[in-house]
Amino acid sequence: MKNDKNKAGIKKSDFDENVEGKAVSLYTLENSKGAEVSITNYGGKIVSLMVPAKSGQLVDVVTGYNSIEGYLNSGEIYFGAAIGRYGNRIANGKFSIDGVEYQLEKNNGPNSLHGGIKGFHAVVWNAKQKDAQTLELNYLSKDMEEGFPGNLEVKIVYKLNNDNQLVIDYYASTDKKTLCNLTNHTYFNLSGDGADTILDHVLKLDASHYTPSDDTAIPTGEIKNVEGTPMDFTKKKAIGAQIDDDFIDLKLGNGYDHNFVLDKKEDGVEKLGYIYSPKTNIQMDFYTDQPGVQLYTGNFMDGSQIGKKGKAYLKRSAFCLEAQYFPDSPNRPEFPSTVLKPGDEYRQTTIYGFTVG
Repeated sequence: MKNDKNKAGIKKSDFDENVEGKAVSLYTLENSKGAEVSITNYGGKIVSLMVPAKSGQLVDVVTGYNSIEGYLNSGEIYFGAAIGRYGNRIANGKFSIDGVEYQLEKNNGPNSLHGGIKGFHAVVWNAKQKDAQTLELNYLSKDMEEGFPGNLEVKIVYKLNNDNQLVIDYYASTDKKTLCNLTNHTYFNLSGDGADTILDHVLKLDASHYTPSDDTAIPTGEIKNVEGTPMDFTKKKAIGAQIDDDFIDLKLGNGYDHNFVLDKKEDGVEKLGYIYSPKTNIQMDFYTDQPGVQLYTGNFMDGSQIGKKGKAYLKRSAFCLEAQYFPDSPNRPEFPSTVLKPGDEYRQTTIYGFTVG
C-alpha cells in the first residue's frame, strides 16, 4: 500500500500490534475492478470495504475504527467480527448434548450471546494472505473454551472476487460433539460509513416466516408468517417504513433484531435478498446456504462510538445481515440442529455482492 494506507485512508501500521502475545495486523485484498476490503486477524474483523457508487467513486460501506486500539477499546465489540462458536443467543446459557448439561457465561442479560465473553470476535486468528484477493484465518478453540465441549478447528476464507463479491467460506471440525454456528457481524451502511441512517435503505428478503422472540430476544418456538406484518420484506420496502409500528416484536427488539427463516429452494448457496441505498445506488446482494438470517438495524447504537471518519455512529446508522442457524437452536429440537459431530465438517458460505443500480 502506498504510504502505508489503504483506499479508505487507514494505516496498516496502526494495526501492527501484539495482543495477548500474538501478532495482529491489517490485511488488504483488492480485485481487478479496484474494489478493496481490509480485515484484521483480531476477531476476523472487516475494517473497511470499498465498493463503487453511482458517482464512480469508491465508498466505504462498513463501520469500524482506524486502529487496533479502536477495536480493543470499543463499546461495540462486534463491528465487522467473525462470530462463534455460536452466533446469536442461547437461553440461560445452557444446553445439553447426550444428556450432559453445559453452562456458558451469561453475557447478554440472562442469556449467552455470540460465543461468550471471549468469543471468536475477541481472539487473535492465525492469518495467511493466499494471494491479492484471498485471506485465510485459522483458530483452534480448545475443549471447554467459553464452556463449549470439544477442540474445534476453524478456518475462515475471505475472497474478494472480480465480480465485486465478498465471499466468506467457513469450515470447522471437532474431536467431540459440540455446537457450531458461525457468522459475520459486519455493520453496513451503503450510503457510506458514518452516514446518519439506513432507514431509507430498501430491502427485499426471501423470508416468508420469522421466529418471534420474548423480551430477552430468545425465540418462543413459533415460526410465524410475515404476511400482513411489518416483518414482511418479501416485497421490497424501506427499512424505516414500518420500523416504529405498534407491533410487539418491533417493540421488544427496539426495531428489527430478528431471525428470518429463509425461503431456500436448494441446499447450496443462493441469492436470498438484496438491499440498496437511494443515495449512492449501491446495491448489496445477499447469498447464503444457511437456513436463517438475523436482520439487525443498529437499534442500540447511541452515538457514543466515533468511527473512521470522526463521526458518531448514531442509532440505526447501520444494519447487519447475519447468515446463521436459528437462535437457541440447542434448546429447540424443532429447529435445525447446530450439533457438530467428530468426523463431520461444518461448512457455511455467505456472499455479499455489490453492484450499482
